[in-house]
Amino acid sequence: MKTAHRSGFTLVEIMIAVTIIGFLAGLAIPALMKSRRATQAGRCVNNMRQIESSKEQWAMETFGDVGSPCSSADVAPYLKGGFPVCPANGAYTVNPVGSNVVCSIAGEHALKN
Repeated sequence: MKTAHRSGFTLVEIMIAVTIIGFLAGLAIPALMKSRRATQAGRCVNNMRQIESSKEQWAMETFGDVGSPCSSADVAPYLKGGFPVCPANGAYTVNPVGSNVVCSIAGEHALKN
């Protein structure tokens, strides 16, 4: 007499596999979030450098001196693709010529002289 042999996974095996996958995801997600924040901060700093460069170009073309007021509308024509947006949903403040552009997100989103 031949007995039928069923192949497949038991409930315990599936539960162990799901537990292992959940554990690995628990380790990976914080690392991915940290990497995302670091990338956003880097992009934000690069955007602020571009704005600073455009502000200096605007000042040279309009004979602006240190302390001359400057706005985002003034520098936008000097930026390819228009005025940039902070990747972390911050807002840029274009300060007068001679002072750095500031992002509303404090911490890593700051230009260093």
